[in-house]
Amino acid sequence: ASQPDGGLVSAALAHRDALRRAQECLRDRSGAVARGRRAEKPLRAHAQKAPAIGAITAEELKRKLNNNEPVAIIDVRGSESYAASRTTIQGAWHFKLRRLKSRFKFAPLKDLPKDREAVTYCACPSDESSYSAAQSFQEAGFTRVRVLQGGWNEWLKKKGPVQPK
Repeated sequence: ASQPDGGLVSAALAHRDALRRAQECLRDRSGAVARGRRAEKPLRAHAQKAPAIGAITAEELKRKLNNNEPVAIIDVRGSESYAASRTTIQGAWHFKLRRLKSRFKFAPLKDLPKDREAVTYCACPSDESSYSAAQSFQEAGFTRVRVLQGGWNEWLKKKGPVQPK
């Protein structure tokens, strides 16, 4: 059925929702600075640069789960996005991005082998929070860290396995 406004209202609502998700991602990324903690120091010329963070497709992650390969899946969706959903990716742990670094001292992250593959995901338009979380994993000594391309929305499109929260 044709919409009397030519679809302008639904397009505007979709744009508004995307803007809110992006703002939530930026809020999550800047949480540490906004809470009065010092910003991270830039790398010095002689410092080792962290390895580039790779990506994994939803199809590839689905194969790993189907083959029972050990993968730590980390959900760093913002509070609003997480609260609006009833499910997470099968086997995923949810952490607030701004608190992630402090969580490496506690189970379950403390007990993860550093060579275990870790996959981070969010619901940000360009996976911003996922990349930030992946960088935190690298800084904590994890050697096999990747970001789920397209994050939560891509996982749902590809009908990846989910579990109740």
